Amino acid sequence: MRIATWNVNSLKARLGRVEQWLAEVTPDIVCLQETKLADDAFPAMAFAALGYEAVHHGEGRWNGVAILSRLGVDDVVDGFAPGLESDTEARLLTATCGGVRVVTVYVPNGRGLDHPMYQHKLSWLARLRQHLEVTARADHDVVVCGDFNVAPDDRDVWDAAACHGGTHVSPAERQALAEVAGWGLTDVFRKRYQEDQLFSWWDYRAGNFHKHMGMRIDLLYASPPLAERLSWVLIDRNARKGKLPSDHAPLVAEFDDRGAP
Repeated sequence: MRIATWNVNSLKARLGRVEQWLAEVTPDIVCLQETKLADDAFPAMAFAALGYEAVHHGEGRWNGVAILSRLGVDDVVDGFAPGLESDTEARLLTATCGGVRVVTVYVPNGRGLDHPMYQHKLSWLARLRQHLEVTARADHDVVVCGDFNVAPDDRDVWDAAACHGGTHVSPAERQALAEVAGWGLTDVFRKRYQEDQLFSWWDYRAGNFHKHMGMRIDLLYASPPLAERLSWVLIDRNARKGKLPSDHAPLVAEFDDRGAP
């Protein structure tokens, strides 16, 4: 089972690139973020032509998340689970695909340590932990992935000294992310690459991609039964190249079937 996550930074602008990538990489489940589309503008038929059933939670010009699946889509939850404080933005979508509980997230940016959105970001991550407690079970196959807008530790930024003092790397954000993972999740990239300084996002400006000045903020977490079946994981840097790319690269992981040797 091949699972991918990708912040496409406008699906309207990059649909052709996404379609080509899907045909080449053939993931079974794909989580998309920052589609920037309303639900009635989401190109479900284009994905159906490639063999994917799709669900989308969008709002128009901003945000927007989707799940594409070759394995079926059931038990869909838009946003946070009932009973939790709702989110006015389209940043969270949950569904079951081929027996895997899939959660795609687009965590708020935070803007600045003294900005009200920073506290909102911390609150959002706390609610994500509560959402998992309501909608999933850690002893089942669960994947939580997307653009977390947090670099988990200093290995995940090009220059820790240059980045400290801003969002994405602050102790409170990292602690909030660690508490989400504490629900029972493994960062599968770090399961395979303990010390490598590899990134998933690069600012468009100043040639940062070519200078290796990025951050690893696109993450794929798996529950123990799924994480122990990890076969391989990679950041597809090639998808960040070429004409009009997203500023994010896809993250792809493959898991052995349950019961496989």
